[in-house]
Amino acid sequence: MRDLNAELLAQPYDEELKTIMRGFGDLLRPMVETVDRFGLKTHFLRKHRVAVERFYRDLTKMDWQSEAAIKCKQRFEKNRRKLFTFLEYDGVPWNNNNAEHAIKAFTRLRNVIRGSCTKEALQEYLVLLSVCQTCEYQGIDFLDFLRSGEKHFEAISQMGRGLRRPALPRFRV
Repeated sequence: MRDLNAELLAQPYDEELKTIMRGFGDLLRPMVETVDRFGLKTHFLRKHRVAVERFYRDLTKMDWQSEAAIKCKQRFEKNRRKLFTFLEYDGVPWNNNNAEHAIKAFTRLRNVIRGSCTKEALQEYLVLLSVCQTCEYQGIDFLDFLRSGEKHFEAISQMGRGLRRPALPRFRV
């Protein structure tokens, strides 16, 4: 969306690009309303597949002349299988906000170390980052997870639901 809006701002008088964008907006708007109303459930979202097919059929039928419209059409066609994945599977977000949020921590590290890091250290950091993000999305305290010694998130989640947590070792300072 961000890239498409930027392209539209760069080409404000391109009517073909506006037509594509209008069609995409008309396609996406009811999907977002469905997500807002019923959540990310395939049962409710599958009805939008027909509109997706119609959008792509119309996109292919038109003989686009402007460079921006052709580029936009090619991008939609290239990402066709990925763009509407959320219609096929439960719980898949329609946007990439979660991914952008998750990558911010890595970006902060990259800015601090400025590339002076070994491959092994970076891999270890990414594993920890992955565990941290998973804990955050599952509502588990990251430090509690690390202290517990568990290797599975489900075990910690169950502990939070009333099961007794194992005693944590006490460290002397």
